[in-house]
Amino acid sequence: MRITFSFILLFLTLYTNAQQAPTLFEPNTISNNGVFGLTISPDSKIALWVLSKGKRDTLTIMESVKENGQWTKARIASFSAAAGQWKDIDPMFSPDGKTVLFQSNRNTNRASDRKDFDIWAVNLTDAGWSEPYRLEGNINSEASESYASMTKDRTIYFMKENDNKTGLSDIYYSILKDGKYQEPQNIGFPINTNERESNPYISPNGKYIIYFSSDNSGFGEVDLYISFNRKNKWTTPKNLGVPINSKFAEFCPFVHEKENRLYFSRQEKDGDRFKENLYFIDFDSSKYK
Repeated sequence: MRITFSFILLFLTLYTNAQQAPTLFEPNTISNNGVFGLTISPDSKIALWVLSKGKRDTLTIMESVKENGQWTKARIASFSAAAGQWKDIDPMFSPDGKTVLFQSNRNTNRASDRKDFDIWAVNLTDAGWSEPYRLEGNINSEASESYASMTKDRTIYFMKENDNKTGLSDIYYSILKDGKYQEPQNIGFPINTNERESNPYISPNGKYIIYFSSDNSGFGEVDLYISFNRKNKWTTPKNLGVPINSKFAEFCPFVHEKENRLYFSRQEKDGDRFKENLYFIDFDSSKYK
């Protein structure tokens, strides 16, 4: 009887772990070993992601819409670079679904020799996507800003190079005041460290943040972590653990609040190229409190 019970327990454990493994998002049609940075509209009808082709020579934002429960054939988003004349990365829907933040190294209204990324936005209207625009105010700098996400009150969290060069990159935030974004503030310890912190997803209510860190105590090159905002102080970050994190690199997280899913990208090195795909898993942030 004891042997039988142990066998059943082992079977259930293996079954549960198998059920919890992340699922590849739209294999072959979208996840084709050369994509990262997925975002899905709050109504689950529009998907945007970055086509990398396994390298960083060209980076283009792609789009698919859901029709009759199926994602349509991918096409280049109208606001991205069809000819590859610049690089566009990291699209992210706002909580209301009316705005998409992304980053671009296009040189509109700045020196032609600059290669760093700035934060841009595009609005979703009844007629489709608006013309893209670079965010006004002090949020953009001569350093690269990337992976921007937004709360309901329009506060933006993003990655930029740390001004004092402590750490390889840090997470910052900027509030919207009188229609312009203010001087970015470093989110500080315990989230930012001497390691590389980036790719912040902030929850719509600003109560938790998921991001990646290169902390060497993790499972892979970079892992996903979560921290909660309690009385305006961030808690000690927790590694999201296996099976979300792995021996590879997990990045570009976002939580679809309606679907209760965490979407993220996973990168494996393959010679001089990257194998990059999109994944999702059921997610409940309260389990990490």
